[in-house]
Amino acid sequence: MWRLLGLVSLQTIFLSGVQVLLKLALSKLGKFEWTKAYLISVLTNWWLLACGICFGIAALLWLYILKRYPLNQAYPLESLSYVFGMIAALLIFGEAIPFYRWIGLVLVILGCMLIIR
Repeated sequence: MWRLLGLVSLQTIFLSGVQVLLKLALSKLGKFEWTKAYLISVLTNWWLLACGICFGIAALLWLYILKRYPLNQAYPLESLSYVFGMIAALLIFGEAIPFYRWIGLVLVILGCMLIIR
């Protein structure tokens, strides 16, 4: 069961990385337009490329997890992505996180602990 937790944690770190990289990519793009210049700026955005790579790795890990473990154990552990996403919001973007969201984060972690027991 601890192996599953480790695999899902790694997979959700990549999944959270997708969201962080997507936010960084979108911050580098200007206002959306149906123009050739805008399309080129999207296709040459390195943050967006990194986002796609992270998504591919997360998807491959998820395929492995689904092949080896019961869905009723693996899928609820995906909620760890909320934990990693909130930590990334704090550390990378410097977002303020209210106390009640920290309580929610602790509840998510407790729920995951119940699932792996």
